[in-house]
Amino acid sequence: MTTSQTCTVAEYLALRLEELGITHLFGVPGDHLGPFLTTLHEKTKVRWVGNPTEGGAGQAADAYARVKVADAEIALGEQGIGAVAVTYSVGAFNLLNAIGGAFAEYVPLIAINAAPSYEQWLNQQAIGLLTSHMSQRPTSNLDVYRQVTVDAQAISNPGLAPIQIDSAIIACLSHRRPVYLEVMEDVWGARCPAPHGRLTRRERPVTERNKRLLEEAVTATVDLIRRYSNPILWAGEEIDRFRLSDEFEKLVRDTRIPFCTTIGAKSVVSEYTPGFSGVYNGKASNPDVAEVFHNAGCRIGLGSWATSKNLGGKRSIGDDWAVAAHEGVRVGASYFPDVQLAEFIPALRERLVAEFGSGAFAADYFARAHDEGLDVPDSTAAYLDSQTGGPYPESMTYDSFFRHINAFLESQTSEPPGERSNPFTVVCDAAFALIGSMNLRMAERASYVAQNSWLSIGYSVGAATGVALGRRHAGKRPMVFVGDGSFQETCQEMSTHVRHGLRPVVFVLDNEAFYGIEQMLVHPCYYQDGRPRSDGAEFYNELHPWRYEKLAEVFGSTKHPMNGFAVRKHDELAALLKRIAEPTDAINQGPIIVRAQFKRHDYPEALKYKIAENCPPPGGVPSEGNVG
Repeated sequence: MTTSQTCTVAEYLALRLEELGITHLFGVPGDHLGPFLTTLHEKTKVRWVGNPTEGGAGQAADAYARVKVADAEIALGEQGIGAVAVTYSVGAFNLLNAIGGAFAEYVPLIAINAAPSYEQWLNQQAIGLLTSHMSQRPTSNLDVYRQVTVDAQAISNPGLAPIQIDSAIIACLSHRRPVYLEVMEDVWGARCPAPHGRLTRRERPVTERNKRLLEEAVTATVDLIRRYSNPILWAGEEIDRFRLSDEFEKLVRDTRIPFCTTIGAKSVVSEYTPGFSGVYNGKASNPDVAEVFHNAGCRIGLGSWATSKNLGGKRSIGDDWAVAAHEGVRVGASYFPDVQLAEFIPALRERLVAEFGSGAFAADYFARAHDEGLDVPDSTAAYLDSQTGGPYPESMTYDSFFRHINAFLESQTSEPPGERSNPFTVVCDAAFALIGSMNLRMAERASYVAQNSWLSIGYSVGAATGVALGRRHAGKRPMVFVGDGSFQETCQEMSTHVRHGLRPVVFVLDNEAFYGIEQMLVHPCYYQDGRPRSDGAEFYNELHPWRYEKLAEVFGSTKHPMNGFAVRKHDELAALLKRIAEPTDAINQGPIIVRAQFKRHDYPEALKYKIAENCPPPGGVPSEGNVG
């Protein structure tokens, strides 16, 4: 279109969404939103995904954006962004939690809120007349969303709409965080200048001062490595969010420095990449991974978000650390602000290769730690192999279940030549599901999706919708792990899976209707070995038991099938996985829900440190440890 042409505001926004490469708009309809959705359907190829709840729609848009961001590295023209649309107040406030999670975890989303008409607002201001969904505070929605977005706009003037829409989208792309567009109902059909030019991310300029700080940060990091030797890398969330997987992999391959990841950066590169040493998650890490991580000479965090969990409760990172994240680099006690990760990683790689030579840091910390007498596997390969396969007990435990799943995923992984690939993208919820799944070995880059910082329970069920639609063209199938309490928050999103012909496999981890993680956090001694196996749990952690597998009968139909199963034993799980692996099996025509049953007192062994720190031996003196 030329600058002399005009269109409606609804057309303007719809065309901008299509231009960004968005293929699906998630949300819940309402009267104020209707005119926009009609225009979207008639004027673009963007398809509307009607979700049962605004929260589920936001979670779907979040996960859609995550996989699009990851895939945009290799898909030219893709911006990597998601969008969700709701109706004023009642819809927007339901959506707020999902947008808060996207803000906390740097996920680029456009939240569209259709508001009452400008005329209705004038009536409210003049005589106090309220229409549906209004409050007495005209800016209530806008004020709330300003707390969890990098730009929030209320559009009441069609002439300003293009400027407001474009500035918000550019902010979303540039900051990689959500933005908010509140559009009044009578503005949708009003005319405005047509879209002109393509919206892209605006890079922060690199000044001479930035170049000097970058040089100083790289020099300090190299000096740290020289002083302490034997570095290990700790790849974090910003590697994924800022599309730096290729740069990180070049650093690893050229220097041969071993590396771990945070849970939030799990599968940021293939976990078959030479040097991969597991997921480091503080005290919840696999003990072998924690040993090699702590016994390295120094640790280099790249894009790693240091939380109390992944640092094991420590308040500082120490003199033998360097961390590049949040637009700066900290090396020991020194800090270098406004150094961008995208500049730092290649500069560090070039300096290390220039000063030490290519591949100079090749090491297997598992083998070294084993030689030093630590109780760890002989090699990284031996450690990774130990996470896979049997023998399994008769009945499933959290740990044996995820070892079995790991073996299944490995069996589905295609071998080189070419890059390894897998038909499944793992989507994991918070709590026991997240802790239990962190040691799955993901063969393919960006094949693991989880909300690691915000940790809104139930995220994974809605997220599966976004992953399935975002990767439908690639034939990827979500494999979801979600606790029973989490699933009860968002279970209705499985009806979206059925409606749109998606085929996720959703494992509901049912530990006898119990908020297991909450019990572990408030009173871990409940799980202590040697104590009587009485109920003894806090009353508020009790859930109403559901027969989750029966939801297949609720959501599915002859035309739109869904299948449900319940498994308690490993032979039952093995038989089901065999059917899931067979494309021609009828159960794979639609979603699958699996009720995976565990005993109430079971928990992932990674959380055993909670008991050791807070609980005396049976009959002993109470510990002074701090629960949490």
